[in-house]
Amino acid sequence: MNQMKDNLEDYLRYAQVERGLSINTINSYHQDLIEYYDFLQENDEQTWEVDPILVNSFFAALRDQNKATSTLSRMLSSLRKFYQWLLRQHIIEKDPLIMIDAPKKEKRLPVALSSTEVEDLLNSPDVNKALGLRDRAILETLYATGMRVSELINLEMGNLHTDLKLVKVLGKGSKERLIPISDVAASWINKYDQQVRQKQILKSGKYTDFIFLNSHGKQMTRQAIWQIIKKYCQKAGITKNVTPHTLRHTFATHLLENGADLRVVQEILGHSDISTTQIYTNLTQKHIMEVYNKSHPRT
Repeated sequence: MNQMKDNLEDYLRYAQVERGLSINTINSYHQDLIEYYDFLQENDEQTWEVDPILVNSFFAALRDQNKATSTLSRMLSSLRKFYQWLLRQHIIEKDPLIMIDAPKKEKRLPVALSSTEVEDLLNSPDVNKALGLRDRAILETLYATGMRVSELINLEMGNLHTDLKLVKVLGKGSKERLIPISDVAASWINKYDQQVRQKQILKSGKYTDFIFLNSHGKQMTRQAIWQIIKKYCQKAGITKNVTPHTLRHTFATHLLENGADLRVVQEILGHSDISTTQIYTNLTQKHIMEVYNKSHPRT
């Protein structure tokens, strides 16, 4: 392994151990940095301290591949953090990213489902079947709490406090937070636990505290949840571009549309910066205009 590769691996270990970043974040950094490293290798570079023109060429190549602005921004962020570490470690003397401008953000609003679409989606699973009951509990929990899919798959029975109507989730950067959960969602989790989950655990002979299990009685993956959401959106006839975050976006939008305080929504979603939460005010502003135009007699 060459010196550059050694630096890269040392940085990723630092990010995981010292900064306490999640495996998903580490994997994202690794993917970005390897792509950049491969580019430098193709250009016969033997050190990380390269000419800023070459860094610009790298981003130009990404744009030529029609990479999204969000992807370019994430890549730049990954490289900035890496180069700051290289400077602190005295591996380089100058940061070639100082002169690199951040790509202009595309103002794309997240997709949110309407109340009718949510109802259709939640009613899609066949709750007379074991997996259907589990899937209904999953969808109800995502919509009731606004939690991330990664937070959902790591939920354990000990995290659920139905008497307090709260659930404890482990968010980004291993930060814990308590968020409200509705009686409806909690009751679906309880039905699933009693009718499906406990039987699965008994059958497998191996106890697990994870709430949502696959057909083999093991912890579910993010990909599996994504497939479940896609499957039931199609079944419900929802034609919007649905992503794993759709129910999280919908949760936030519906709260704000019904008068929730932005700071409260920020706390529930686990956003460290309120500007991340403010994107939903654009969605609710659109809703306000629609209501105004529909309701005011002189529009």
